[in-house]
Amino acid sequence: MSNQPYEGRHEGYDPYQQPQQQEPQQQPEWPQHTQQWEGRTWETQAQTPVPAADTYLPPQGYQTYSEPQGYGGVVGAPLPPEAPAQPWTPAHPPAADAASGAGGTLPESASEAAGYGPATVIGQSRITDAQRARAEGRSPIIEPGMQPAALTALLALLLSGAAAIGEYALVVPLVLLQAVTAAGWFRLNGMWPARQGIALAFLGAVTADVALLAAGRENAPAAILGTLGVWVLLTLVLQLRSHADPDTRMYGLMATVVSAALSIIAAGYPAAEPDAVTVGAAAVAVAILARALPLPTAASVVVALLAAAGAGIAVGGMTDLGTQGAFLGLGAGACALIGHRVASYDYPSRFVHFTAGVALPLAAAAPAVYLLGRALG
Repeated sequence: MSNQPYEGRHEGYDPYQQPQQQEPQQQPEWPQHTQQWEGRTWETQAQTPVPAADTYLPPQGYQTYSEPQGYGGVVGAPLPPEAPAQPWTPAHPPAADAASGAGGTLPESASEAAGYGPATVIGQSRITDAQRARAEGRSPIIEPGMQPAALTALLALLLSGAAAIGEYALVVPLVLLQAVTAAGWFRLNGMWPARQGIALAFLGAVTADVALLAAGRENAPAAILGTLGVWVLLTLVLQLRSHADPDTRMYGLMATVVSAALSIIAAGYPAAEPDAVTVGAAAVAVAILARALPLPTAASVVVALLAAAGAGIAVGGMTDLGTQGAFLGLGAGACALIGHRVASYDYPSRFVHFTAGVALPLAAAAPAVYLLGRALG
């Protein structure tokens, strides 16, 4: 190669003034219009660096890793001492890479060691406990337990005793049940806080109570179903005025409608015969307590249904229902277990257990108490 100086050199620069005891540095012949590199760089061979003006920025394919590709096809030449290479740090430890497998998701042990979950590794939002349970083949069901069951039994006994006192006395525990039902359903669906939806559902329940008291027990179906229809239409209109995206509006519409429906249907207790409310609420209390016992699921369900039927017979003997209370207690207990199962779904939180887990068994049993009470009465 020629030792002629590069035409684009700096003004006043003499390429032949080299340090003593050092041969002139050959300059690579780069194409025309090559950019000039004014910073320090390194050559492909370990030697004393030349002045900054003698080196130029290579065209493309230049790498700045710990093993750079040099000019002229020389690969992996060491860096000079004054420009140490900075090692590349991986996004997660190599041990985690080896354990992650082909799927790119860390197992649970490696995730805990690395300090983050599998969803963080692949760059997505963290998955919920229910999604993790389904992915691992586990059930996403967590039952409320004994404390919520005790609260359900207490509220059921209040309904049972208030029904024996009078219609207006029954309204006090009923309003409490409707409020807890409205709040618990929204929280069970992951929508919290949802003050407007909870207030709307609770207002519908109170409206149904007022309409029922005004129309009388003989007109109870018209009062309950009429209020429910009006509230579904009102909820639909309010959701249409929302500026949220369509999926969010549909999800909010369904949650609000179901919450209002459950809260309004709970008005079936004052619509039913007082003896039916007394027997049915007592059967729900016994069934939920039996369901909370530490037994296998199948055995627990059978024991709870038998306990509900037995409570129906026992309490029915104190009323005019007599032994027919067994059928009413069995029906109310079965509906209560359905509500209990719904409140256990999808890894609910402790707040869900003490709202939906308390109220849903009683709210789900209200239609059975009303219908069976009229059929047996």
